[in-house]
Parts: sequence; structure tokens; C-alpha cells
Amino acid sequence: MRRAIGIAAGLALALSVETIQAGERWAMPTAYAETNYHTENARLFAEAVGVCTGGALEISVHANGTLFTGNEIMRAVKNGAAPIGERLLSAHQDENPVFGFDSVPFLAPSFEASERLWHAAKDRLARILAGRNLVLLYSVPWPPQGMYFKRAIESVADMKEIRFRSYSGATARLAALAGMPAVHVEAASIREALADGRAEALVSSGAIGHDRRLWDYLSHFYDVRAWVPRNYVFANMTMFEALEPHARNCLRASALLAEAAGTSRARELAGWYLSQLAANGMTVQAAGERLAEDLAVIGATMAAEWSAAAGADGAAIIAAFETAHPN
Repeated sequence: MRRAIGIAAGLALALSVETIQAGERWAMPTAYAETNYHTENARLFAEAVGVCTGGALEISVHANGTLFTGNEIMRAVKNGAAPIGERLLSAHQDENPVFGFDSVPFLAPSFEASERLWHAAKDRLARILAGRNLVLLYSVPWPPQGMYFKRAIESVADMKEIRFRSYSGATARLAALAGMPAVHVEAASIREALADGRAEALVSSGAIGHDRRLWDYLSHFYDVRAWVPRNYVFANMTMFEALEPHARNCLRASALLAEAAGTSRARELAGWYLSQLAANGMTVQAAGERLAEDLAVIGATMAAEWSAAAGADGAAIIAAFETAHPN
């Protein structure tokens, strides 16, 4: 990933040499731990921007929800309280169903399929965000989502009444269809919620399990590969457009590098995260036949519901995805 910085330095020569406004400082809120690869990637992006602009635009990354909590970040950037930020857009699916395109169960459960789905949705997503005064810069996937529990689970019936941490409309709906009461908990508060009993289970990636040391509270991880959600980095459009062209070019170019580096890192770490869960005493396994069948039924229901809610935009995304990846 450090190569991105060296490449970015070269961009300063390749891009416009116009004078840009001096001393611009942008704070970038993110929701995840300092050691999470999304946060590390954001810091490299920020460093690349600083190199490319010769220090005329500097971005400081504020991790772990310390500047704004996860559910506050998009609003903060939209309103200009923060110039730039990173957010899991599927957490805002209730505001616009299209934001949940990357959390339709079993539609694109691999990194390869996620990449195709992202490119199928990118232009529409950018237009929707532009309508909210946001400029979409880059996106990086999480590893495929699995399910964490305190005990062995053989079917959806075994989940009934387990308090389930949700982080989006999709995860809350999954909980409801499985008979689990859902409680919304941002990533930074997962350990607290597990410790005080508000939550007893969750769906997330191996990355969150590792970052939050979930083996302290949970014993089983089922690698169901439900979906591959993505984080998105976007800037306040008004503030972005107020920058000199060279700075805007540097943001765009550094974003391309960050997307490539972050995606590569996600692929590298996916298996390692699961090995760390196992090394710390968790049972890591694929879903059994009955559980897989039950989850497939839930997934089909959720996919149909998303398609109906997302309307023409959703249909266009699926059509573009299926054209790139025919069934």
C-alpha cells in the first residue's frame, strides 16, 4: 500500500501545475478502529493527497467514530460540518433503498461479484449522492459477511429470540425474518453491547471480529458469505468544487489509488481474519445444510423486497450486473 504514496508523488508532476489555495485542512471522520484496514487505507489516501498537492490540501483522519459517530458521518459531510468522510452506505438504506444494493443477500457474495456489482451501480450511486451535495470518490469492500453467535446454530429456528446487533436496514430485516429482536449498534460500540447483553449475536465480517476481539464474548462464526458490503468515501460537493482544479484532480487520482489498494488489502486479509478468529478459540465453519437452506429462503425474500423498493434504479443496477455476470 505504501507504493501509493510514491505514485501519488509522481502525480504532482503529471497533473495541473496551477496554484491552489494554500493551507486547506480537511478533517475526515471514519467509523472504524485505528488498526482496521479501511482506516489505514484512508490514512494512505490522505497522505497521497498531501503529497500530490504539495501540502496545499491536507486531510486528517479521525477514526473510530471520535469526530462523528458512524450514523452521523454522511449528514456531517452533506452539511459541511466535515469536508470529507467514509461511510457504509447500506446503513442508510431506509433513506434510499438503492444504498442497500451491496447488501442484497447472496446476490454478489464474492469479491469478484462485488466488483462487478459496484461498477454496475457506481454511476447511479454517484448521481444520488450528488443530489445530497456529495461527491463520490472511492469505494472499498469488506470481506464477505458471516454470522457470530454464543453457541452452535443448526437452523434459523435456533436463532429465535437471540438479541441481534444490526447496523442497517438489511441486517434488521434479516433479524426480523429469523425471529431475532434487533438492536442498532455502531461498530465502535459492539463490545459494549455484547458485554452488557444488549446484543448476543451479529452478522459482520471477520475484520470486525478481529478488530473488536469478539472471541471475548462469542464462540461461533458461520462463514455464510451473505454479502460483501462496501465503505464509500465522499466529499462535500460545495467544498470540493471550491478547490482549485489541481486539488480536485489530486483527490480524484488519489481516490483511484486508494480504491485499488484497499480492495487488494481486503482480499489479502479475508482469510487471515478467519484464521485469527479460530486461533483465539472461536469455532469457524461454513453453514450446515439446514442453516444454509433456511438462510437462502430469507435471502430470496429480502432480495425481492429490495428489488420492489429500489424500483427502476434497482432494476437497472441488477440488469447491468447480470449483463456483466450472466446467470
